[in-house]
Amino acid sequence: MSIHEEYYVPAQSKWPIIATLGLLVSVYGVATWFNDLKAERADSSGPLIFFVGGLLLAYMLFGWFGNVIKESRSGLYSPQMDRSFRWGMSWFIFSEVMFFAAFFGVLFYIRYWSGPWLGGEGAKGIANMLWPSFEYSWPMLNTPDPKLYPAPSGTISPWGLPLINTILLVTSSFTLTFAHHALRKNHRKPLTLWLALTVLLGAAFLVLQVEEYIHAYTELGLTLGSGIYGATFFMLTGFHGAHVTFGAIMLTVMLIRIMRGHFSNEQHFGFEAAAWYWHFVDVVWIGLFVFVYVI
Repeated sequence: MSIHEEYYVPAQSKWPIIATLGLLVSVYGVATWFNDLKAERADSSGPLIFFVGGLLLAYMLFGWFGNVIKESRSGLYSPQMDRSFRWGMSWFIFSEVMFFAAFFGVLFYIRYWSGPWLGGEGAKGIANMLWPSFEYSWPMLNTPDPKLYPAPSGTISPWGLPLINTILLVTSSFTLTFAHHALRKNHRKPLTLWLALTVLLGAAFLVLQVEEYIHAYTELGLTLGSGIYGATFFMLTGFHGAHVTFGAIMLTVMLIRIMRGHFSNEQHFGFEAAAWYWHFVDVVWIGLFVFVYVI
């Protein structure tokens, strides 16, 4: 006779509806904010609405994950539940892979197809009649319509802050791996030290990213409005920076839990899930460094 594992089924929860409301309010706030910026309205309520939505989402995440932690610490989860968590995290990371694949696809399409077409190259070079004087080159330091989309005066050198940030993130992957090995051996002090160093490296990355953005906006004129190059640059690096922020928050939560004695050398999927996410973010940055900054 086969023996079936027990599968924990939680009680009805308020968190999904709160998450839905938080997402709705946040997206509405962003849309209002951007529309008012386009209309040059100084009294926009968009930022406030977006902030309220963000608070709702923060409240949901804190409460929902807090419940999951309590359930796990109470021994309610079976090996089947652990497998469900692993599959769920795997599919989530796959969705993130496809998310960034779409933006990389846009970058490659612009660089190798639509850009050259506008410059008169290729099978669809007839598109050059839209701006006959436009000569395509990448990075685009000249735009087809400079009055509408002023071109930047320069680009970010890959061998300055981007290279330092690459070193920081690659190093953080090693320190996180060392922390994981320490957890498997139940060496709590090295685990705490390596994980704390990982969080510091992530925070340093974000600080340098902000410094790079300030330099781009104030000294190079490289903005979201400076043509397709500026738009793709900030969309790719900006979304990646948001993911680094989320990953750093996740690792900080893991650090706090570890300092409180959570996780064992055999049961620590919460830590593993955060580690998977961080390694994914690191791999994406390597692609960004090569295809956005270097090539």
